[in-house]
Amino acid sequence: MSSMNLSGHQQVVEYMNNLEHPLKKEIEEVRKIILSADPRLTEHIKWNAPSFCFENEDRVTFNLHGRGYFRLVFHCGAKVKDNSGNGPLFTDTTKLLDWVADDRAIIKFTDMNDVIAKKEKLTEVITKWIEATNS
Repeated sequence: MSSMNLSGHQQVVEYMNNLEHPLKKEIEEVRKIILSADPRLTEHIKWNAPSFCFENEDRVTFNLHGRGYFRLVFHCGAKVKDNSGNGPLFTDTTKLLDWVADDRAIIKFTDMNDVIAKKEKLTEVITKWIEATNS
């Protein structure tokens, strides 16, 4: 069966099965945290990495190109809304997000202790991101 016929979830399962990354366990844990943050989230492969969608719009995508770390990129999907000049989409009380634009932010993870330490705040950030990008 070609990967084109796979559902988004099956694409990610196959991708993860074949993934060779020193932080694979951490990546799998973060994936679980994201999927449990909101039951409406779906997943597929985008930019050669797992990506999570809300109502078919990409919102959070892994960036696995780092050495000794990986990142989650929070974004607004393909539909670019002009949020420039309004400041960040919301006030990040968790201080996890590294804002690279008003509607784009990154969280970096270095090891399992880091993932565990950020777990609850990550769930909160995902919830806020979905609210802010779908209002």
